[in-house]
Amino acid sequence: MIVMDFQTGDALVLVDLQNDFCPGGALPIEGGHEVVEAVNPWIAAATAAGIPVFASRDWHPEGHMSFQARGGPWPPHCLQDSDGAAFHPRLQLPADAIKVTKGVRFDQDQNSAFDQTGLADELRRRGISRVWVAGLAQDVCVAATALDGRQEGFEVMLIKEGTRPVTAEGGEEALERMQEAGVQVVNAD
Repeated sequence: MIVMDFQTGDALVLVDLQNDFCPGGALPIEGGHEVVEAVNPWIAAATAAGIPVFASRDWHPEGHMSFQARGGPWPPHCLQDSDGAAFHPRLQLPADAIKVTKGVRFDQDQNSAFDQTGLADELRRRGISRVWVAGLAQDVCVAATALDGRQEGFEVMLIKEGTRPVTAEGGEEALERMQEAGVQVVNAD
């Protein structure tokens, strides 16, 4: 049983739980859809506790520099206004969830939900000191978000059941980097 120990000063940050990162999408993460089911109870608990929920999303323009055709590592994914860029249909975001849009720049990628989005300033404005992070993919955008959260001075809790990596090796390496940076990994008991 997972203990959802939300307190005043917490926020739940969900990273890129979009169709393209789930089975059938343009850049599917194995078990990506399972993450949606794992985080829904966390969303419900956060909402019940009055904890704000932030949901980041990749929102790439056509021909984004991260795409293989432009020399990047990824196939086209999460194109603006596409079905692939939509949040997974089973994700139970509350009506007042704050959407954080990233990956819109033409000249660089933005893996982290903190990268030039104003998220850190908004969290501080709301008196947030601890963020709970889950989403896709553990070794790319989740790791970048968690590490940037630490750099911004937040206590960061990674919900391990609420994330999956692109590769198992990448996931292990990312977990090590996050833990070395002070991210606390929360496991099911």
